[in-house]
Amino acid sequence: MSSKTRLRMTPSQRLTRGLRYTAIGPVDVTMGAVGLGLESARSTAAWAGDRYRNGKLGQQLKEDLAAAQEVVSGLPETLSKKPQPNRRRRRLLWIGLGVAALAGGAAAFTVARQSAQPEPSPRPPSVEVTPKV
Repeated sequence: MSSKTRLRMTPSQRLTRGLRYTAIGPVDVTMGAVGLGLESARSTAAWAGDRYRNGKLGQQLKEDLAAAQEVVSGLPETLSKKPQPNRRRRRLLWIGLGVAALAGGAAAFTVARQSAQPEPSPRPPSVEVTPKV
Protein backbone atom coordinates (compact mmCIF):
# COMPACT_ATOMS: atom_id res chain seq x y z
CA MET A 1 0.00 0.00 0.00
CA SER A 2 1.48 3.21 -1.04
CA SER A 3 0.12 6.45 0.18
CA LYS A 4 0.53 9.64 -1.69
CA THR A 5 0.69 12.65 0.45
CA ARG A 6 -0.33 15.95 -0.96
CA LEU A 7 0.56 19.15 0.65
CA ARG A 8 -2.39 21.42 1.08
CA MET A 9 -2.02 24.83 -0.42
CA THR A 10 -2.52 27.86 1.70
CA PRO A 11 -5.18 30.34 0.65
CA SER A 12 -2.53 32.85 -0.44
CA GLN A 13 -0.84 30.22 -2.61
CA ARG A 14 -4.19 29.26 -4.09
CA LEU A 15 -4.99 32.92 -4.82
CA THR A 16 -1.57 33.49 -6.40
CA ARG A 17 -1.95 30.43 -8.63
CA GLY A 18 -5.46 31.47 -9.70
CA LEU A 19 -4.40 34.99 -10.57
CA ARG A 20 -1.36 33.75 -12.47
CA TYR A 21 -3.41 31.42 -14.66
CA THR A 22 -6.15 33.99 -15.07
CA ALA A 23 -3.62 36.50 -16.40
CA ILE A 24 -1.63 34.02 -18.49
CA GLY A 25 -4.59 32.22 -20.12
CA PRO A 26 -5.90 35.07 -22.30
CA VAL A 27 -2.36 36.10 -23.18
CA ASP A 28 -1.60 32.57 -24.41
CA VAL A 29 -4.80 32.45 -26.43
CA THR A 30 -4.08 35.87 -28.00
CA MET A 31 -0.50 34.98 -28.79
CA GLY A 32 -1.61 31.69 -30.37
CA ALA A 33 -4.24 33.40 -32.52
CA VAL A 34 -1.81 36.10 -33.66
CA GLY A 35 0.82 33.47 -34.40
CA LEU A 36 -1.60 31.44 -36.51
CA GLY A 37 -2.67 34.56 -38.40
CA LEU A 38 0.92 35.57 -39.13
CA GLU A 39 1.85 32.06 -40.20
CA SER A 40 -1.17 31.93 -42.51
CA ALA A 41 -0.29 35.31 -44.05
CA ARG A 42 3.32 34.24 -44.55
CA SER A 43 2.23 30.97 -46.17
CA THR A 44 -0.21 32.76 -48.47
CA ALA A 45 2.40 35.30 -49.52
CA ALA A 46 4.89 32.52 -50.25
CA TRP A 47 2.30 30.63 -52.31
CA ALA A 48 1.39 33.76 -54.30
CA GLY A 49 5.06 34.54 -54.88
CA ASP A 50 5.69 31.01 -56.17
CA ARG A 51 2.67 31.20 -58.49
CA TYR A 52 3.77 34.58 -59.81
CA ARG A 53 7.34 33.41 -60.34
CA ASN A 54 6.12 30.38 -62.25
CA GLY A 55 4.16 32.71 -64.53
CA LYS A 56 0.74 31.23 -63.96
CA LEU A 57 -0.56 34.03 -61.79
CA GLY A 58 0.95 36.77 -63.95
CA GLN A 59 -0.60 35.30 -67.10
CA GLN A 60 -3.96 34.89 -65.35
CA LEU A 61 -3.88 38.52 -64.18
CA LYS A 62 -3.12 39.72 -67.72
CA GLU A 63 -6.05 37.71 -69.11
CA ASP A 64 -8.41 39.03 -66.44
CA LEU A 65 -7.35 42.62 -67.09
CA ALA A 66 -7.87 42.21 -70.83
CA ALA A 67 -11.37 40.79 -70.26
CA ALA A 68 -12.21 43.62 -67.88
CA GLN A 69 -11.05 46.21 -70.45
CA GLU A 70 -13.32 44.67 -73.09
CA VAL A 71 -16.30 44.83 -70.73
CA VAL A 72 -15.59 48.44 -69.77
CA SER A 73 -15.14 49.52 -73.40
CA GLY A 74 -18.56 48.04 -74.34
CA LEU A 75 -20.33 49.55 -71.34
CA PRO A 76 -21.50 52.85 -72.97
CA GLU A 77 -23.18 50.94 -75.82
CA THR A 78 -24.87 48.59 -73.39
CA LEU A 79 -26.18 51.46 -71.28
CA SER A 80 -27.54 53.35 -74.31
CA LYS A 81 -29.50 50.25 -75.48
CA LYS A 82 -31.34 49.93 -72.17
CA PRO A 83 -35.01 49.12 -72.85
CA GLN A 84 -37.77 51.25 -71.35
CA PRO A 85 -39.27 49.67 -68.25
CA ASN A 86 -42.70 48.12 -68.55
CA ARG A 87 -44.97 50.12 -66.21
CA ARG A 88 -47.60 47.41 -65.98
CA ARG A 89 -45.08 44.78 -64.98
CA ARG A 90 -43.60 47.11 -62.35
CA ARG A 91 -47.07 47.86 -60.95
CA LEU A 92 -47.86 44.13 -60.71
CA LEU A 93 -44.55 43.56 -58.97
CA TRP A 94 -45.37 46.19 -56.32
CA ILE A 95 -48.86 44.76 -55.84
CA GLY A 96 -47.39 41.27 -55.43
CA LEU A 97 -44.89 42.53 -52.88
CA GLY A 98 -47.68 44.27 -50.95
CA VAL A 99 -49.83 41.14 -50.91
CA ALA A 100 -46.86 39.07 -49.74
CA ALA A 101 -46.12 41.55 -46.96
CA LEU A 102 -49.78 41.52 -45.85
CA ALA A 103 -49.87 37.73 -45.85
CA GLY A 104 -46.64 37.57 -43.86
CA GLY A 105 -47.95 40.10 -41.35
CA ALA A 106 -51.21 38.21 -40.95
CA ALA A 107 -49.37 34.92 -40.42
CA ALA A 108 -47.07 36.51 -37.85
CA PHE A 109 -50.06 38.06 -36.06
CA THR A 110 -51.93 34.77 -35.81
CA VAL A 111 -48.86 32.89 -34.60
CA ALA A 112 -48.12 35.54 -31.99
CA ARG A 113 -51.75 35.59 -30.85
CA GLN A 114 -51.97 31.81 -30.56
CA SER A 115 -48.72 31.59 -28.62
CA ALA A 116 -50.01 34.19 -26.13
CA GLN A 117 -53.01 32.04 -25.18
CA PRO A 118 -52.23 29.38 -22.57
CA GLU A 119 -53.01 25.82 -23.51
CA PRO A 120 -55.59 24.06 -21.34
CA SER A 121 -54.18 21.40 -19.06
CA PRO A 122 -55.15 17.81 -19.89
CA ARG A 123 -55.29 17.02 -16.15
CA PRO A 124 -58.33 17.82 -14.04
CA PRO A 125 -58.02 20.77 -11.65
CA SER A 126 -56.69 19.97 -8.20
CA VAL A 127 -59.04 22.42 -6.49
CA GLU A 128 -62.68 23.20 -7.05
CA VAL A 129 -63.27 25.66 -9.83
CA THR A 130 -66.46 27.20 -8.40
CA PRO A 131 -65.80 29.28 -5.30
CA LYS A 132 -67.92 28.72 -2.19
CA VAL A 133 -69.62 31.79 -0.78
